[in-house]
Amino acid sequence: MRHATSLVPRLLTRVDATLSRGVLTRWLLQFGLLTAAMIGLGVVASQMEILDKLLIYFPQRELSATPAEVGMDYTDVYLTTADGVRIHGWHVPGESDTTLLWLHGNAGNISNRVDNIAVLNRLTGLSVLIVDYRGYGLSDGSPSEKGLYLDAEAAFDYLVTSLGLDPVEDIVLFGRSLGVGVAAEMATRHAVRCVILESGFTSVMGMAKATRSDWLFYVLMPFIGARYDTLSKIDGVMSPVMIVHGESDETVPYYMAEQLFEAAREPKRLYPVRGAMHNNLYERGGAAYFQALREFIADPT
Repeated sequence: MRHATSLVPRLLTRVDATLSRGVLTRWLLQFGLLTAAMIGLGVVASQMEILDKLLIYFPQRELSATPAEVGMDYTDVYLTTADGVRIHGWHVPGESDTTLLWLHGNAGNISNRVDNIAVLNRLTGLSVLIVDYRGYGLSDGSPSEKGLYLDAEAAFDYLVTSLGLDPVEDIVLFGRSLGVGVAAEMATRHAVRCVILESGFTSVMGMAKATRSDWLFYVLMPFIGARYDTLSKIDGVMSPVMIVHGESDETVPYYMAEQLFEAAREPKRLYPVRGAMHNNLYERGGAAYFQALREFIADPT
């Protein structure tokens, strides 16, 4: 490391000496340095994309079920995002026009949430719009943090422009796990009836620290592009917030729910589910869980 570091001033000295020889030489060197820097940045950006896909996103392409298989009416929805990516989702009507914009976690696709949607639809009467992020299910493209925000924007716009919903009266942002980061970002852009953040982490950085793996934090974090920094954004959410988390979550520590709750503005609620882990909140929470969601959505203030 000492030898490599000592080369830097000598190389810079040589460059400076060469630059003094003429404008053309100076231009060529500047162009070369700029090109090398761009190549270097391109390599870093490529590494970030690769690591994000390896560590954060776990999509599945094949749909294993549809709402029809559990007795629900639904409509296939195809949307085009602001950057031209075609994404797919389902609109499941309920007894109420109040609609959950469901932003799911980092693994599988919308078909893995069919049973959960069915129970929620039956016990709350809510309508649901759930979309697959780019690269998941039938959606085109490849996932990225910026891309997921564009996907959520397209879904939100569909609810407002195509279905004619009033955001403040009719739209509930529901994010789960990774979707908490997406929902929080949307909630800083749009006022809605309320926001429900379930099993969410504070940030990618927070999760890296929570693993207590120094090599992961110090070696890989500089090359991970996604941040999903919900903790820094939640103070900017102007709509009522409900934070739901399993007390026995083995993936995202429960203390992260407490941190998010502490940072959120009033009105806010924290709903812990005793004994629930990361992927079984609605099963473990049972009727009381759905009752809590229903009461909050009915009167979030």
